[in-house]
Amino acid sequence: MRARVVDPIYARLFPQGFIDVLRQLFLFGSAYYAYRFLRGFVDDGQGAATAFEHARQLISLEQTLGFFTERDIQEWTGGWNVTTDIASLIYMNAQTTVVLGAIFYLYLVHNARYYFVRNMMMISMGIALAGYILYPTAPPRFFFPEYGFRDTVSEFTGISHSDTKVTALFNPYAAVPSMHCCFAIIIGGSLASIAKRRVVKYLWIAYPVLMTWVVVVTGNHWIMDAVLGALTAAVSLAGARWLAKTRPAAWSFGQPERLEATA
Repeated sequence: MRARVVDPIYARLFPQGFIDVLRQLFLFGSAYYAYRFLRGFVDDGQGAATAFEHARQLISLEQTLGFFTERDIQEWTGGWNVTTDIASLIYMNAQTTVVLGAIFYLYLVHNARYYFVRNMMMISMGIALAGYILYPTAPPRFFFPEYGFRDTVSEFTGISHSDTKVTALFNPYAAVPSMHCCFAIIIGGSLASIAKRRVVKYLWIAYPVLMTWVVVVTGNHWIMDAVLGALTAAVSLAGARWLAKTRPAAWSFGQPERLEATA
């Protein structure tokens, strides 16, 4: 009797077996810490100057294209302080609570789809690392004297978020592409594709738009960072599709057609 109760629970928690759970935890843990350490490869001296120069290049590009509106968006939103507090709270939790919650949900409830999403996230992190190393960029919140940007996360938490010093686990110039926006597209698109209720589907479709507003309002990203985050998500989708087609046994437990359907 006890075995009958335990077996369904075990199957739910370990849909591909206990070893696979350890494998996924190791993979994400290794990728995360490699991501955190490697993205700190910016020299504090010349690298910082380069990051500010790159930010001004993005400003110039946005002005040329006619959408240098980050300050206007932040100023309009800041007219009602609760909105900036909400944006700051979402920004602080997006890469932890939302992303981790989505990963666990996909693994436990939609296991066949999880591996495709995992591959997209791994590919996108690799692309982001290349961007952070090759094109370090200062965020809008560092341009308070020049453009009047606010650091709403610091205002919300009371903890300074404007440190310009690069360390092994912190790189304030890791802005291009915006991984908040990239992950929002990956997670939002994946969960929208499996949502049964129309309202839930629409909410997940809207999630990347919400995240773009959040990263701009909090002064953490330029609009161009969000655009490049979307491009990163698109490239990651193409890469995950290629993996599912070329190595189905290694990447999708023999179900590439179902995994590709999540795109």
